[in-house]
Amino acid sequence: MNATARKTRWRRRSEERPSEILEAALRVFAEKGFAGARMSDIAARAGVTKGTIYLYFDSKEAVFKALVRDTIGRTLFSTIDGARDFEGSASDLLRNTLRTVGKLVASTDRVVLPKIILAEAGNFPELARFYREEIIENGLGFLISIIARGIANGEFRAIAPEHAARLCMAPILLAALWRTTFAKFDAVPYDIDGLIETHIDVLLKGLSAHRGAPQ
Repeated sequence: MNATARKTRWRRRSEERPSEILEAALRVFAEKGFAGARMSDIAARAGVTKGTIYLYFDSKEAVFKALVRDTIGRTLFSTIDGARDFEGSASDLLRNTLRTVGKLVASTDRVVLPKIILAEAGNFPELARFYREEIIENGLGFLISIIARGIANGEFRAIAPEHAARLCMAPILLAALWRTTFAKFDAVPYDIDGLIETHIDVLLKGLSAHRGAPQ
């Protein structure tokens, strides 16, 4: 291998290293929780030295925050960005949004991150504050804007958007907790996709300003 090829390969490996560290961190956090995880555990799982991790992340907290931003945050903000030019109804936008979040909950191992926050918020309030400000408040703000849009255009009845937005998320959080805590005891895997579709159906009928009208 010539020098140019070696340099290119080294650069590519260097660029891939943060994502490899985050993948390893996800597995360690899922197994040991935030408190029990050590940087040396993450390094061993990633196949690097602990010093290598510190080239990219200055603490275990920084690793966790980067993991949240790279997974849940990326889905959230891409969904918000994609809605800027959405010209359909508020019902369709809400339906699309809940399906996107539901797919994340049903299919990815990143679903363990909210569970870790809930389990360890008391001992690590800074992580809880970060998750609230970066994920929850942005997500709720987006849902509130959809509900308000539907009320303004006559699709939805006049209710408090801030309460409706939280009701939008409650069954999805239940699905996340079920997958990460109780699913291993299911004799038959629970149909989370079916739960999300049922939730959307019930929610839109409850929001509708036109009782009995199709959604």
